[in-house]
Amino acid sequence: MVSYSVLDLAPIVEGGDAASALRCSLDLARHAERWGYRRYWLAEHHGMPGVASAATAVVIAHVASGTSTIRVGAGGIMLPNHAPLVIAEQFGTLESLFPGRIDLGVGRAPGTDPRTSLALRRNLEGDIEAFPQDVLELMDYFRPPEPGQPVLAVPGASLNVPIWILGSSLYGARLAAAFGLPYAFASHFAPAQLMQAIELYRAEFRPSAQLERPYVMVGVNVIAADTGPEAAVLSTSLEQAFVNLRSGRPGRLPPPAPGLRWNAAERAMLDQVLTCSAVGSPSTVQRWLREFVARTGADELIVASQIFDHPARLRSYEITAQVLEGLPAPAQATAPA
Repeated sequence: MVSYSVLDLAPIVEGGDAASALRCSLDLARHAERWGYRRYWLAEHHGMPGVASAATAVVIAHVASGTSTIRVGAGGIMLPNHAPLVIAEQFGTLESLFPGRIDLGVGRAPGTDPRTSLALRRNLEGDIEAFPQDVLELMDYFRPPEPGQPVLAVPGASLNVPIWILGSSLYGARLAAAFGLPYAFASHFAPAQLMQAIELYRAEFRPSAQLERPYVMVGVNVIAADTGPEAAVLSTSLEQAFVNLRSGRPGRLPPPAPGLRWNAAERAMLDQVLTCSAVGSPSTVQRWLREFVARTGADELIVASQIFDHPARLRSYEITAQVLEGLPAPAQATAPA
């Protein structure tokens, strides 16, 4: 069967707070572990009223300490915001605490607005164009140290922390292929170049010490419920969140809005950005996911479910695991750690 994982934005809902969001993340991770999810990834965003995972490494430690087998990682760390040495030390520490369970996905977007980027870095010298060099530097910190090496990551050196390239364009696909790293495509919010990126990555992939064959993880939104109408209502929270974000009004995750209607421009935007989304009953979601896996040949799906009500969110992930159990894995799949 195809592997499946969780992408958690640690959503802060209207009427809630970061503390409750982080408690819900741990509860979801514990359920996901029982339901057979392979990984539990958290995303770095800053200055977002609806996202509680800004201190991503800290939240990863929180989730990993409350689970026992599921891999936990970053989907991802926005590397231009940080010195590679700092990330190597953070994830070296996580790997030392939770050996064999930590993933490090990295991206080149800032994950925030320019003013917040400046506040994070104190300057804007962290150029996204330096991203390839930053990735190579990060990889070097995890290798066994050379005699006389002046800068060491402690913890970090000699530890096996798998690095993934995250992206939503051909740039990331080409970089992941050149470095021989697994590639995760953010089609759950930027689906336009999905098929081109997968094709390019597989065509240009060069084997590395970390990975022998190309490995593609694809992001999908899944809003599953016991009935189609229930799922449709639950999905209005995600729709509202996207419209608010695209309108320059990011906020906490809104409650569902039965009977919600969008104007033509808003509907067109949502139809585009939510192309890679399965909304409906178990049979509808299973049919959509089967067709999606067949079309993309994805080795792994990473599932985002932005649902206001926590029990409904748990139910959505439970249904998703149940329907994915029956989907075959692509013939070429070679799973990384």
